[in-house]
Amino acid sequence: MGKIMAIHSFRGGTGKSNVTASLAALLAGAGKRVGVIDTDIHSPGIHVIFGLRADRIRHSLNDYLWGRCPVHEAAHDVTPALGEAAAASPRARVFLIPSSVKPGEISRILREGYDIGLLTDGLRDLVATLDLDLLLIDTHPGVNEETLLSIAIADFVLLIMRPDNQDFQGTAVTVELARQLDVHSLQLLINKVPPGVDWDRLRLQAEAAFKAPVIGMLPLDGDMARLASESIFAVRHPTHPITQGLAQVAARMLG
Repeated sequence: MGKIMAIHSFRGGTGKSNVTASLAALLAGAGKRVGVIDTDIHSPGIHVIFGLRADRIRHSLNDYLWGRCPVHEAAHDVTPALGEAAAASPRARVFLIPSSVKPGEISRILREGYDIGLLTDGLRDLVATLDLDLLLIDTHPGVNEETLLSIAIADFVLLIMRPDNQDFQGTAVTVELARQLDVHSLQLLINKVPPGVDWDRLRLQAEAAFKAPVIGMLPLDGDMARLASESIFAVRHPTHPITQGLAQVAARMLG
């Protein structure tokens, strides 16, 4: 049975979606069959990184949640966006389940909500129906019902934070909630570390504060900013230090 991994941050702007997309590409490059689901229904966007145009989205997560289609029909094969990264194995695939970017459908979610239990069923169905090795949940930042559900159902939770006092305080809240939900495996990735910061000291500070391992640290980098979510960073820059750091995180996730 495939594993479900929630990738979360307490605040927006941590680079969560870009990290998620690159991890999916790297995991596929390791021969895995990967699903990525955008549960940031209020402000979806990871489809842009995979090059999936809004007018080509046949069905979205919203359609499943409102009973318009089975959840697997909302899955789009975005493997071509990986280029040669997924060519090593015939099994390697990435399927993206986007949320709708239509203003009316976002408004409906904000106004009416949806059946949270249906999302739980959908996550499990995706793993089984698509024969996934891993399902990555790109969560909504902060703490809400969807986030808590994603954390509770996940086999592995990766918390992404920046070396910022607000992020430290918010991440502490998320860690406490995750522990109350009896999360199986909770690990940290510190992103956008600026020049001049003592990485060893920062790692020790985070691990002491949250009693969880830091499995990756990535620098604040101009190449990532210049890419501007135009494509998958690990595909565009396969030898970049950020990609090398994410490859280590992917290996730890598999381990």
